[in-house]
Amino acid sequence: MPRLRRRPPGRARPSSPHRPGGLRSPGPTPHAPRPGQCGRHERSVTAEAGPGRALRHTPPRGAGSSLRVAASVQRSRMAPTLLNLAHWSTWAVCAVIKLPQLAAVLAAGSARGVSAGSLLLELAGFLVFLRYQIYYGYPLQTYLEYPIIIAQDVILLLCILHFNGNKKRALFYAVTFWGGWYMLTLRKWIIDLALNLCTFISAASKLAQLRCLWETKDSGQVSALTWSMSAYTCATRIFTTIMTTNDLGVLIRFITMLILNIWVTATILQYRKTKKTD
Repeated sequence: MPRLRRRPPGRARPSSPHRPGGLRSPGPTPHAPRPGQCGRHERSVTAEAGPGRALRHTPPRGAGSSLRVAASVQRSRMAPTLLNLAHWSTWAVCAVIKLPQLAAVLAAGSARGVSAGSLLLELAGFLVFLRYQIYYGYPLQTYLEYPIIIAQDVILLLCILHFNGNKKRALFYAVTFWGGWYMLTLRKWIIDLALNLCTFISAASKLAQLRCLWETKDSGQVSALTWSMSAYTCATRIFTTIMTTNDLGVLIRFITMLILNIWVTATILQYRKTKKTD
């Protein structure tokens, strides 16, 4: 008969998990699903499977959102590049925007078909708009081309006055524009009102050129290239304004000018085509 090994005094008998009062059986492991449940991915696979059908893999729910985030990040990276491209192309076009018109007038020795009133109204609109941008501290990139255009308009106006025999009016126009430039910023409401009127002034300049074309039915020395470049700069400035200042008054002005510039360009090309046909 085998001898029973005595338990040393002071040591308790180890309890069994199957005996009353013993330790509880360990629960499911943290990585294993509970009985009757399965993970999100397993449920999607099981739900799409049927008798005699192969299981189809369903991508996780976060895949679509991650793609949208990646697309938005890519657009945000492209936006500065497009903005810089619009700025530089606008400056490049405006650097030579009046040169085709100036070359046509000088080559012909005549300003026939070019409206001096249209040029004066355009110059007034540019001065008001430039003063407005400077007053409110808008980024230099949004109006850098206007000093260049104003300088070219002044030279073109002097040539028109010379060929029309009205050189004495140049001093009167210079004093008027200089005084207006100073008075625009005397009060805030003056510059705000001037911008609203600037849209009508600039629109009136385009309509004055259209009226001159309609009356003479001849494009004369009017340059279609100059007017088409003006349409392009208006289109780029619509984009840059939306991306930077988002000023509603400025947007309305550029949209109006874009429509009228396209109208003038189409009219010039129409009369030029009619003249060649005749």
